[in-house]
Amino acid sequence: MRYRDRREAGRRLADAIQDAALFEVGERVLILGVPRGGVPVAALVADRFGAELDVLVAHKLGAPQNPEFAIGAVAEDGTTILDAALIERHGISAEYVAHEIRTQRGHVEVRARFLRGGRDPIPATGRTCVVVDDGVATGSTLEASLRLVLRSGATRVIAAVPVGPPETILRLGGIVETVVCPIQPESFFAVGAWYDNFAQVSDETVVAILSGGG
Repeated sequence: MRYRDRREAGRRLADAIQDAALFEVGERVLILGVPRGGVPVAALVADRFGAELDVLVAHKLGAPQNPEFAIGAVAEDGTTILDAALIERHGISAEYVAHEIRTQRGHVEVRARFLRGGRDPIPATGRTCVVVDDGVATGSTLEASLRLVLRSGATRVIAAVPVGPPETILRLGGIVETVVCPIQPESFFAVGAWYDNFAQVSDETVVAILSGGG
């Protein structure tokens, strides 16, 4: 089982959320997409439930000489997740980690303002928030995003992803009330391997979706 593209993933994720009956009638639901690829998926979920849509920005913290290798993540309010065992195993210094946190937090703040078109974030206080990405692998960036929402005063926080490995989904389930994930392959290589079309989503597409023109 796999997805043709993010549109199909969004529809099937919305089906799974609907089947789980996670929302009460009249509940004020806020859908939060993780950019970039999670935003088109989140938009379809928001459309299904007539919910508001916003973006939730977090960046991975990269290892020295290998920025794509995540040693943690930082969210836009400074919430930081570190893989302490990984950092120790690779002998990464505390000075490097502190510098990487400062650098990535600056990038997150600038990017969040750009993607929202300068608008303030939609307040999550007192609301049910569903954090949506197009898939999850290690889960460090999504974990930082979830912890950000948990600190924001949301009444309930739900994670929703079309695909992810069972061990990651289980770990995320220890952080938030509910995790919805229709495909949980035991043999997991990468999120993109579960899509026929996993083309990169541009910042401009995200901006258009969030402004109502996507």
